[in-house]
Amino acid sequence: MSVATDAREPFRILTVCTGNICRSPMAERFLQSHLDEQFPGQFVVESAGTGALVGNPIDPQVAEFIRESGADPEHFSARQLTPQILERQDLVLALSREHRSKIVDMSPLMLRRTFTVRELARLLPVVRLNETLHGPDRWASALPKALRARSAQSGDAKDDDVIDPYRRSADVYEQMRIDLSEALTDITASLLR
Repeated sequence: MSVATDAREPFRILTVCTGNICRSPMAERFLQSHLDEQFPGQFVVESAGTGALVGNPIDPQVAEFIRESGADPEHFSARQLTPQILERQDLVLALSREHRSKIVDMSPLMLRRTFTVRELARLLPVVRLNETLHGPDRWASALPKALRARSAQSGDAKDDDVIDPYRRSADVYEQMRIDLSEALTDITASLLR
């Protein structure tokens, strides 16, 4: 575990979906692009899949969404989630509750650092963030507060999942793009101050 607390050691974020060609690479590239704008070199965002299509590039429709967001979808290869990948992370963002469960089953110590993307987006507005902290320190200080809020916050858990668009209609891809973009925008708006 890295638990970055200064500018010399980047804060590590992992995004996780099933095949690692749609949702998690979109989240990875969106976050890395936005984080680099304000805090270059202070964050490392990666992705992996619980049932990865190892070696595959990003799905073409998702690659187009990534380009439209201003990020780069190139130079990507899907990879399988492993305990070794997990142990290096400060924060793991799962794309569904099922992925979160698989992450915690694989590495129980990750429970306190694993949220679904939409869950974290829902929790951050209700926690009191330290306004004097910025960059990785702000992200690190927000996680324990979001964890406490998770047990106190009620909500429909199914709303914490981002739909898997793989091999589905254009409408499903669009719904995934909207849900994921909104959640990631909410997270970065809360934590990039």
